[in-house]
Amino acid sequence: MEKRLISSYDEINDTFVGKIDGENGYCADYGISDGVFLGINNANFPSRVFVFKASKFLNTSKETLESADVKISINCNGSYLYFDLFIENSRIFSTKCKNKFGIPNLDYIIDSNY
Repeated sequence: MEKRLISSYDEINDTFVGKIDGENGYCADYGISDGVFLGINNANFPSRVFVFKASKFLNTSKETLESADVKISINCNGSYLYFDLFIENSRIFSTKCKNKFGIPNLDYIIDSNY
């Protein structure tokens, strides 16, 4: 499933936020990696991503994080959650974690250029 991503980066606070266009609010935030949090809605679908100290945890420059060309891939097979963040078509972050969040099987591409 492909959705539109609205992303922003706050250089002063070094925070990155990406949310699915049209999604309002979230019911829970889960840490999926150091500094990376996934917000889910009341149907257990991902609705936003928040990264605190983004340049540190994503291991990239603040200038890179200011790009508007962002794509997030979220895949879940029920047991594991796979999360990839791309900026300007380069993978800058990838993680795999146990799905202890109740997220159903899904395959999301959330793209700022959708």
